[in-house]
Amino acid sequence: MDDESAIQAGEPLTIVQAIENLSVEDLGLRVYAAWWLGKFRVNDPAAVAGLINALQDRADRTPEGGYPLRRNAARALGKLGDLQAVPALIECLDCADFYVREAAAQALEMLEDPRCIPHLTQILAASVQDGKLLPQGEDFSQPYDSILEALGTLGVTTAVPLIQPFLEHPIPRIQYAGLRAMYQLTQDAVYGDQLVLALSNSDLQVRRALLADLGAIGYLPAAVPISQAHAENSLKLIALKGILESQITLSPSDRLSDGAVQVMQLMDDLL
Repeated sequence: MDDESAIQAGEPLTIVQAIENLSVEDLGLRVYAAWWLGKFRVNDPAAVAGLINALQDRADRTPEGGYPLRRNAARALGKLGDLQAVPALIECLDCADFYVREAAAQALEMLEDPRCIPHLTQILAASVQDGKLLPQGEDFSQPYDSILEALGTLGVTTAVPLIQPFLEHPIPRIQYAGLRAMYQLTQDAVYGDQLVLALSNSDLQVRRALLADLGAIGYLPAAVPISQAHAENSLKLIALKGILESQITLSPSDRLSDGAVQVMQLMDDLL
């Protein structure tokens, strides 16, 4: 049975098959292999090399001009944690496909390599002048939310003047990404509190994103509002897990902090 038949029959893909499938003619197998290697975090040198090579793929292209294989390869490389991918991912920030740029920014955030900082800040700088957003920065032509989150995770405090204007962005998702980054870079509770207030947003997708943001920054005052938010318990538990991990880090060596105990109780109530 060939690889394609095996996949259709539901047989498990092996690491060797997945790596080999990155270079076969069948584009469907290539896209699936890139997803699979990321899903199962196959940090194998051959897998990393194949995925980096896939970032230059020109064969798998949608009628609209997108590159699905490149998108999956970028996402996978972020999960694998190999810094060899950083230069190629930085190049992807200039790709014509918005979703490749988004996946690259997210992968670079996961890899936390400072080499990407100048490129990320340059994208924001092109949309900001005199502390205000230029017209091109007011749309969603760039994956601004992913870029803002990456700069926050990377601790780029020098980017604060470029991030601040995005707090006025017309798209709420980008505003909230800016708030998340500003809290990470300044530890000013005013930004965390604004994220908490936004949990009352009527859009479920927005509330889901906010749960992820609050969990990512480990904002303890958000614990109770998260537990009461109108969203799936599974997502609330993930967000609370992020806060708990932050509290455990801050706990004394001989006991859990009061905040950690509080979050654990809230998580128990949701189970």
